[in-house]
Amino acid sequence: MARLNRTQVIEGVVAGQLKAANELPKFSVGDTIDVHYKIIEGDKERIQVFQGVLLADTGRGIHRMITVRRIVANEGVERSFPVNSPRVAKIDVIRRGDARRAKLFYLRDRFGKSRRLRDQRRGLKHVEGGASASA
Repeated sequence: MARLNRTQVIEGVVAGQLKAANELPKFSVGDTIDVHYKIIEGDKERIQVFQGVLLADTGRGIHRMITVRRIVANEGVERSFPVNSPRVAKIDVIRRGDARRAKLFYLRDRFGKSRRLRDQRRGLKHVEGGASASA
């Protein structure tokens, strides 16, 4: 009987907790995304949408995390979400951004028009069915 090493055992246990490939859309750093997150208040549960630019995509497997940044009342707000968490109900891609870097932390220091990223499909402003993006 073949022995499994520790890594194979952990990957086998974690495989059932990963979200299926059809549940998650293809997104990359620089995209504007909506993260539908379940908020539990007492015995009630609701879904809150956090829309912002994807700054970082780190980890792999069950440990995959995304960092999303948005501007609220002229103040930058960043949140990190575990992609495979049961609390993340859905992720929608609103606009595809063209980024040449793996992490967009330089956007923290920018404001105004210099904070905007070029659209991946140059002529179009947003993905079909998405919210209108200012250009």
